[in-house]
Amino acid sequence: MVGETDLGKLLATMRPVLAEGVYMFATIAKGDSAPAGVEPVMMFREAEGLTLIVDEATAKQYGLAAIFRSRMITLDVHSSLEAVGFLAAITACLAKAGMGVNPVAGYYHDHLFVPEDRAEEAMNLLHQLAQDAGRTS
Repeated sequence: MVGETDLGKLLATMRPVLAEGVYMFATIAKGDSAPAGVEPVMMFREAEGLTLIVDEATAKQYGLAAIFRSRMITLDVHSSLEAVGFLAAITACLAKAGMGVNPVAGYYHDHLFVPEDRAEEAMNLLHQLAQDAGRTS
């Protein structure tokens, strides 16, 4: 299944979905693995070590060095990994509001990790962006 590449369609048809719970970014030293039983939402190996995105309870339970209390927003539109400008438009919208965001691209969807205390604001901004895009396409 190939994802959408048309930026106008992506923006107009995205449906942001706010996941339950609080997530955090954790790091595991270079050469080490995630503790047995930890099931991260995302795992990425960098030169310095292993980055995990886990729910806050898991971070605390396993004593992980974790930062950035965030909420996860899934952009419910099947975006192509080759789509141009989709995440740029999303992050620019949030940046205009002074909001940092950590985007993660999955095979089917893009996911945003936004500050926990600004999640509802992010949802409102994303709904408005989709609505505005729908009027211009």
